[in-house]
Amino acid sequence: MTPGPAATVFLCGPRPGGNADAAGLAFARGLREKGIAAQVVALRDERIAPCRGCGACLAAGHRCPLDTEGDAAEALFAHVRESPLLAFASPIYFYHVPALFKAFIDRAQRHWAVRSAGEAGEAEPSVLPDVRVLLVAGRPRGEKLFAGTLLSLKYFLWPFYRALAEPCLFRGYDAPGDLAGDVAAVKQAAGYGRDAAHGAF
Repeated sequence: MTPGPAATVFLCGPRPGGNADAAGLAFARGLREKGIAAQVVALRDERIAPCRGCGACLAAGHRCPLDTEGDAAEALFAHVRESPLLAFASPIYFYHVPALFKAFIDRAQRHWAVRSAGEAGEAEPSVLPDVRVLLVAGRPRGEKLFAGTLLSLKYFLWPFYRALAEPCLFRGYDAPGDLAGDVAAVKQAAGYGRDAAHGAF
């Protein structure tokens, strides 16, 4: 799987047709309404072995021993690195992301090691806050409901020289079909996609 010419939208929930899927698909539809092709990638359909914390990626070459045939992590990281417009749609589980998304985030340790090992004083590319994120929580309240996820995503994107734009946050959508059945929420997610399209190219 190689990055397409325009946008990649990651669906990061384990439940097909869940509330995060509804938000992500509405976002992708908003992009397409503005003429931007959007490739949708469901993480649940990909095989991503979880990081073992072995430290092999800290050695010269920064190779991950889990990067073997059938493991999708590096192919997906190519999207994170190269897609001109990138978005993640995820549910909130215990104030964070679900396990499959966290496994993907943890596998970025190799890329963290690569950037951290860069030459001191070496010129780095400028970083624009252009990565969109749609987060959907079942809880209707919670002052820090999204804080842990947003902090993790900030540092997940750092080795790829990318940063978060203003997020699109939804509260109180828990049961299957809750968000898809809320016309205002679907319009909000689609509008977030249209707004992203304006600033991307």
